[in-house]
Amino acid sequence: MKSKRTILAIVLSVALLGLAAPARAAEATAPATFSADEMTHDREMGVITARGRVEVNHDGYTLLADRISYSQNADLVRAMGDVTLLRPNGDVMFADSMEVSGDLKNGLIEDMRAVLAERSRFAARKAKLVNDETLTMERAVYSPCEPCKDDPKRPLLWQVKAVKVVHDRKEKIIEFEHAWMELAGVPVAYTPYLRFPDPTVKRKSGFLPPSFGGSSDLGLTARTPYFQVIDDHSDFTVTPIVTSNEYGALAGEYRQRFKTGEVEGDASLAYTSDEDVYGHIRSRARFDIDHTWRWGVNLNRVNSDTYMRRYDFGSESLLTSKAYLEGFRGNTYTSFSGLAFQGLRATDVDETTPVVFPRVEFSYRGDADGHGAYNTLDVNATMLNREQGVDSSRISVHPAWNVEHIAPMGDVYKLTARMDVDFFNAQGLDAPTTRPAVVNGKYNGSALRLRPEVQMDWAMPFARRHGTSTEVLQPLAQVILSPQGGNSYKMANEDSLDFDFNDANLFSANRFTGYDQVESGPRANYGVKWSVTGDNGGSTSLLFGQSYRVSDDTTFKTGSGLEDNLSDYVGKVELSPGSHVNLLYRTRIDKDSGEFNRNEVGVSGSQSIFDYGVNYLAFDRQEGSEFPGREEISYSLGADLDEFWRTNLSGVRDLSSSGGQRAMGLGFTYEDECLRFDTLISRTFYQDRDLRPTDAIIFRLAFMNLGEVGTGISP
Repeated sequence: MKSKRTILAIVLSVALLGLAAPARAAEATAPATFSADEMTHDREMGVITARGRVEVNHDGYTLLADRISYSQNADLVRAMGDVTLLRPNGDVMFADSMEVSGDLKNGLIEDMRAVLAERSRFAARKAKLVNDETLTMERAVYSPCEPCKDDPKRPLLWQVKAVKVVHDRKEKIIEFEHAWMELAGVPVAYTPYLRFPDPTVKRKSGFLPPSFGGSSDLGLTARTPYFQVIDDHSDFTVTPIVTSNEYGALAGEYRQRFKTGEVEGDASLAYTSDEDVYGHIRSRARFDIDHTWRWGVNLNRVNSDTYMRRYDFGSESLLTSKAYLEGFRGNTYTSFSGLAFQGLRATDVDETTPVVFPRVEFSYRGDADGHGAYNTLDVNATMLNREQGVDSSRISVHPAWNVEHIAPMGDVYKLTARMDVDFFNAQGLDAPTTRPAVVNGKYNGSALRLRPEVQMDWAMPFARRHGTSTEVLQPLAQVILSPQGGNSYKMANEDSLDFDFNDANLFSANRFTGYDQVESGPRANYGVKWSVTGDNGGSTSLLFGQSYRVSDDTTFKTGSGLEDNLSDYVGKVELSPGSHVNLLYRTRIDKDSGEFNRNEVGVSGSQSIFDYGVNYLAFDRQEGSEFPGREEISYSLGADLDEFWRTNLSGVRDLSSSGGQRAMGLGFTYEDECLRFDTLISRTFYQDRDLRPTDAIIFRLAFMNLGEVGTGISP
């Protein structure tokens, strides 16, 4: 037998179908349906009244109330008592009483409270809904903050009150008239008019929140960005920068996405009190030609070494511009490119900085045959030109044959045979005056390097189980045979100026980073790797090894660790028993004295409310290297003070005899579902030309859905 409520729902639905007004009969939308505990029907007045758990459904809308009356003639629904209106977009409205049209898209609402789909909230004494697009509220409040669970009557963390609020869903805009913001119930700001996109908008034209700051150089600064949406695929931002000590600057950013690529970039111009004009540009464009080929251009330039750091546009020490065409197909990669560099360090000289054009790269790896053998081919052609100094070019062709084999005992073998062919040409290359074809200490000419090489790699892993862990011990060995020499004074060294002998390249056939320099002669690399891995994720591993060379190679300078027949020892230890601690230690130990010539220690992890990270690095300068030795420590310590507050301390300290503290910062962060507040107190201790040591205090306050404001002070 059907329940009383079900029978009433059927009766009301049939009644509504029969009582549909002529104005609505022409509409294509489905009629409304009712369900209630009890109902009355006044046929003369054309009014249906429902009481007790009343529910009205129409075209995705649901209206709930204690009592509802529906007038067929006026097509009007009056709802009273715990009224709830659920809209198709996920918004929910609550009220004491509500008078809405039959399609539930228009109406007047008393004492309205609304929760939007993304959890923001409105409250208003009166509200008017028009065509389900425009909601006009009187004496309204807006906030995305959740009420306090322990004390719901406690003031929200922040809210905006206004005499009038209009939420236009079609334009996706929320407008406030005579609005003021409250923080924890205390009014802090007033504006006669406020307008911002509703929470569903990802991109909307308009002014972004300004930021304020200052430095001893620029004085007080203010940035007021304006964001403009061009269409669904492109936009730009213009940011005037006003300073008290200079004439200011203008910055801009442009972004556009295409079906086959993208373009983005930023640029700026600044006019100083010295009547100088400075500027920068950073841009990137990339486009797909077809499924194989794509091309791109990166343009990055500035007309003053310290300008970008001075105006807080970036801290790069090198800008690289590049144009390229590259293709990916099967097991091959092909690239044609040109590069230009701009060094921003005090020691960089533009006239001696090269332009690389053209640069051609090709890489191929064949499929393995039935015996595990496969071919590889690497081709590289590069030409460098300078206003002053060496002009050089090189063509390298490196074919190789490889085969891998696993023996019945489980030991793994890999045999590689290669023939490297490198052709060099140099103009104005520094060379010993005693050498042939050297005039006034300069060499102009060409050279050819033919270098066959055979390499055998061997590994023998031993594994065993210990309860819930797996232990693996793996001896490693590598033997390489190649002719002695190969690094002639006729060959410009452009891409192999510096390298670091460590565990990462212990088993590399050529430890130089590029093509210009090579290791030579018969040599061997050997070591051992040990690891333990727990089933629950913890692990410990160790790698330790050394190299041996039959003959000395003067290519390796003093301090490299490879200058003698026997190399220094290199090793690495990784320890990760759990999330509370992770340890990485890398070292290079002098084979004769046992001194640690390089140490790198990293410790990080988390425990309870704390997380931490400490990195220590120390190494000596290698002979002929452009990089000095270093000994420094960097650190960070963070702590969750409670559910919302967090603090972090970080710094970098130079531990050399002439060093000291380089940077330090202390930050506090508050974050909940509707607000984020950051403050950072920092000091940099170094200086570079017109950049001086600075102190800064930075504040940033981000209001969910509303925007953020920030300020910074640098005495």
